[in-house]
Amino acid sequence: MILLADLNVIAVKAGQFILSFSILIVLHEFGHYITAKWFGCRVEKFFLFFNPWFSLFKKKVGETEYGIGWIPLGGYVKISGMIDESMDKEAMKKPPEPYEFRSKPAWQRLIIMLGGVTVNVILAIIIFIFILWVWGDKYVPVSNLKYGIYADSLGKKIGLVDGDKIFAVDGKPIEKVGTLGSEIIMNEAKSITVDRNGQILEVQIPKGFVGQLNKNRLGGFTYVRIPLIVDTVLKEAKIEGDELRKGDSLINFAGTPVAFNTDRPKESENYKDTTISLTFLRNAKDTINVSMYIDKKGRTFLAYKSMEDILGTNHIKYNFLESIPAGWHKCWETLGKYMKNLKQLFTSSEIKVSDSLGSIFSIGDAYPGQWHWQGFWTLTAVFSIILAFMNVLPIPALDGGHALFTFYEMVTGHKPSDKFMEYSQMVGMVLLLGLMAYALGLDISRWFK
Repeated sequence: MILLADLNVIAVKAGQFILSFSILIVLHEFGHYITAKWFGCRVEKFFLFFNPWFSLFKKKVGETEYGIGWIPLGGYVKISGMIDESMDKEAMKKPPEPYEFRSKPAWQRLIIMLGGVTVNVILAIIIFIFILWVWGDKYVPVSNLKYGIYADSLGKKIGLVDGDKIFAVDGKPIEKVGTLGSEIIMNEAKSITVDRNGQILEVQIPKGFVGQLNKNRLGGFTYVRIPLIVDTVLKEAKIEGDELRKGDSLINFAGTPVAFNTDRPKESENYKDTTISLTFLRNAKDTINVSMYIDKKGRTFLAYKSMEDILGTNHIKYNFLESIPAGWHKCWETLGKYMKNLKQLFTSSEIKVSDSLGSIFSIGDAYPGQWHWQGFWTLTAVFSIILAFMNVLPIPALDGGHALFTFYEMVTGHKPSDKFMEYSQMVGMVLLLGLMAYALGLDISRWFK
């Protein structure tokens, strides 16, 4: 039964991933397609996903064949007279036709090459604008953590204790709950500032901690503590004894005293298909005793108040005009953080490629386990700007590699030979496929561990 629940989560994550990247790929390739058509190039194929040997769907409309491949690792447009993934060498031996990519001026070819990247940047900005316009920016301020944190193994290792209130990293105040770990990693912090029972302390971060935190994907460090306060008793709940009401606070779970959410044993691991005793406190004085059945999937059908409900939030709302500059800033801030993380792979002694790199499985796992439109569009915007940046890198087989050769031609007046372009395309593809295989191997290794 737990396996079925896991499969449901995997299916939801996979569905969001496929939809998100389908949007990104189709619009990226549309950027190449529309600019190619604009300059009079013939576009032979427009495919979502790759289609070696066969396609899931294809239909020719006019001079272009549109289709869906079966390998969800990208997509492509095949422009006549262009050396690309198809490696169509025979066509390149013929004299160039007026409708071919190679017959166009360098500046037009450059625009075609950067069309996909341009669309991805515009898409990211538009999505961030609409996210802020529709949902705004809602978060729990660090200053609201009145119950402090729960220090897990990594937290205890550096001297944190339960109840600490962390409010600064390397002296820089933290504003939003949920950003502590990433701030420590991105800045390779040396200390964090905590309020411990009214006393301000500097907790030093030892060498090696940042690397371990990054390897753990922020896990095992600290968690927000909140009391478990009843919000809803669902009709599926099987409860006997005193009447349970909204606002009752859990203080004992199957004989284990409970003050906060981090004190409660995990039902799904230890109490499946059993009836347990629970004690609640009402109005800070009345004791409520109940017996509750936990089903075979570890479900109680008892919902507690969320962290946001208990601690409160700041909610910054934007009208449409206000969301435009805010969305613009959010886009470039996101790219700046990504570039900073990427730089660490080459400059940091703590951050290792093997701990940070991941394949499509790591990317897919980033999506929520339940369908969540704000989370879906946020990740789509994030991956759109990352996709734009990665594609503009000057690597053969990527848009940036083609753009680099075109820049060379514009500056020197000499066009690289078709043979050189063929070999560079092959080298670039080998590099990219090797990197993808390495990332996939890392994910498989993590799964077995």
